[in-house]
Amino acid sequence: MNNAIETKNMYKAFKLAKEKTNILKNINLNIETGKFVSIMGPSGCGKSTLLYLLGGLDKPTEGTVSILGKDYSSMKEKQKSIMRRRELGFVFQFYNLVPNLNVEDNILLPLLLDGKNPKHYEKKLDEILDIINMTTKRKFTPRELSGGQQQRVAIARALIFDPKIILADEPIGNLDSKSGTQIMELFKTINVNLGKTIVQVTHSRESADYGTDIINLKDGEIIK
Repeated sequence: MNNAIETKNMYKAFKLAKEKTNILKNINLNIETGKFVSIMGPSGCGKSTLLYLLGGLDKPTEGTVSILGKDYSSMKEKQKSIMRRRELGFVFQFYNLVPNLNVEDNILLPLLLDGKNPKHYEKKLDEILDIINMTTKRKFTPRELSGGQQQRVAIARALIFDPKIILADEPIGNLDSKSGTQIMELFKTINVNLGKTIVQVTHSRESADYGTDIINLKDGEIIK
């Protein structure tokens, strides 16, 4: 099985005044295609920083990150931007929906940003709305939806380009337990039925157990 994500000897450091602080230290990861990986650890251990590096939203201080066999360091910014839009789907804790757009338009927004014609994706949109169980709410705006429903829309938006990898940062951190369980079940369905590689950051063991593998971080290092 091929690796969807690889990191080699990766470090991330920040400078505060004249002091250099290593947030991540010697991260070596091989995430196989089709896996559902949970990155766990206490607050401040570098979980979200690692996820942003995997998604090309930040650059490592040392080492390399490769996505689908492509090393970020060898890619121009325009190439990375295209890859982020088309090959990666991002889901965040705070849904990041556009308030005055309805469900359909929020899901289709990445297509418009990429210059695509949404009419060519009508069948795909219908399929995704069915997957997230939101077909009857396609004309609703975010303020008419619960938090769990808004996160479903955010997941659908991440799926519209049919990406190979989905990166999720504390995807149920803003939800009640019932809604959180439903979202994790949805991620599991997407992983199993659609074959998407999923990497999520979570502090919850219960959420982590929905995945196939768990990576534990402590003080910027992988401990298990």
